[in-house]
Amino acid sequence: QVQLVESGGGLVQAGGSLRLSCAASERTFIPYAMGWFRQAPGKEREFVAAISWSGGSTRYADSVKGRFTISRDNAKNTAYLQMNSLKPEDTAVYYCATSYYSGVRTGSNDYKYWGQGTQVTVSS
Repeated sequence: QVQLVESGGGLVQAGGSLRLSCAASERTFIPYAMGWFRQAPGKEREFVAAISWSGGSTRYADSVKGRFTISRDNAKNTAYLQMNSLKPEDTAVYYCATSYYSGVRTGSNDYKYWGQGTQVTVSS
């Protein structure tokens, strides 16, 4: 059964931090790249970060570069998104996703499995 479960969202003040987790079943995690996307109310879903299967390659949206860090633990079938220096404009539902590929991808069409999402709200 395909399963991606995000956790770690919540309400935080601007400047604060959150760590999102994405727990996957083995067949949705190995040997695929993982990505994080987000969707704010009234806006289209956008790419946030991606990490290759090996973890050796990462890519970030310009809006989060230097503030967010994506990582993965292949032994635990879990991906993470560490979010620091959060801003009100980071408020969105965050989704993790499994790519069709082992290398990093930024387009949502390059991803085959999606989690249900976790809400992140940053107050000013």
